[in-house]
Amino acid sequence: MSGSPGLARRLGTGDAVVIGLGSMIGAGVFAAFAPAAQAAGAGLLIGLAIAAVVAWCNATASAQLAAQYPASGGTYVYGRERLGDWWGFLAGWGFVIGKTASCAAMALTFAAYAAPAGWQRPVAVAAVLALTATNYRGVTRTAGLTRVIVTVVMAALAVAVAAMLFGGPAGGPGPEDWAVEGGVLGVLQSAGLLFFAFAGYARIATLGEEVRDPARTIPRAVLLALGGAVVVYLVVALALLTALGPDGIAGTTEPLAAAVAAGSWEWAGPVVRIGAAAAALGALLALIAGVGRTSLAMGRQGDLPRYLAAVHPRFAVPHRAEVTVGLVVCLLVLTVDLRGAIGFSSFGVLLYYAVANAAAFTQDGAHRRFPRWLQVLGLLGCLVLVATLPWQSVAAGIAVFAVGIAYRATRLRLAAR
Repeated sequence: MSGSPGLARRLGTGDAVVIGLGSMIGAGVFAAFAPAAQAAGAGLLIGLAIAAVVAWCNATASAQLAAQYPASGGTYVYGRERLGDWWGFLAGWGFVIGKTASCAAMALTFAAYAAPAGWQRPVAVAAVLALTATNYRGVTRTAGLTRVIVTVVMAALAVAVAAMLFGGPAGGPGPEDWAVEGGVLGVLQSAGLLFFAFAGYARIATLGEEVRDPARTIPRAVLLALGGAVVVYLVVALALLTALGPDGIAGTTEPLAAAVAAGSWEWAGPVVRIGAAAAALGALLALIAGVGRTSLAMGRQGDLPRYLAAVHPRFAVPHRAEVTVGLVVCLLVLTVDLRGAIGFSSFGVLLYYAVANAAAFTQDGAHRRFPRWLQVLGLLGCLVLVATLPWQSVAAGIAVFAVGIAYRATRLRLAAR
């Protein structure tokens, strides 16, 4: 929309790192370990390592591309610039549908820890509406609130890990009881589910139009945020296995709360619940912002309705896109379950990063910061993890991608007439 104002560059490196951490830590620590343990048992540690390697390859590709194309939209923009309009559309569509599902997963995770039985879905809807209103007021408010949330979450995780390691149940399962289940397929499936936890660094790239000195800030922030998240996930995974064992993790939707409750530090239980609720809110806050910016970029090109391309003249945010995202997430919260949302999100986001790796592979020496073999490894890793996700997630993802392709093909055909 040529007459629309642009977004304002208000975020520094620290703000960008915090937004990435807020997305990643909330997206998986309290939600993704249970389905990963169901798929692979103690093999979730191997799955975590695989997910981290694939995420690192994807992060280097995203950082390299963001330095050359510092605009809102992330891989939607990179795919269009490097591979062609259709590849950019597929990346953007995968991000929007995948991360909209992530928003629902985070809202449901928040409600699972913060609301009594029977009230979880209404509380999740209320959280979505409140955070959409916060994002509406400007990106600096988003960054400021995320900073507070990340501080609360890190403190709660420190308490939880200490409670599991030093106040856990006597005679808990030892490493000799940590059986790998599901074989190679189970381990790869756990990696695909845990990849959901590491995808938050994409939020930094999608905010490229609002970061100061983006060519320097975005690559640093992406790698710092991902490195910090990997350390946090590894420590928490080991503590959970020590306290509950693989079967105990797989048997609950709230593994950290269950692990702390099984030990002697009774006072730590409420702290963990507060931290879990805050983590989910932080992830949800950053997710709504990221999906809104990608929807803005797609609206500018007509790949989503141009109505979404508006930027608020006072708050400098894509207000129509964010309100629309918030309403769609509310609908999902009322209709989906947590594991289904995680699997569907992983499907869309893994394909998004497959396009990112392919786009980064085509960059020339002047813009190249990382070796091409990282992008080859990242692309192959994304495709393998997509293929091993639960079949329900794959089927739903293919169906939704087919809808997106049909929508764009119809729009182009009508425009040609």
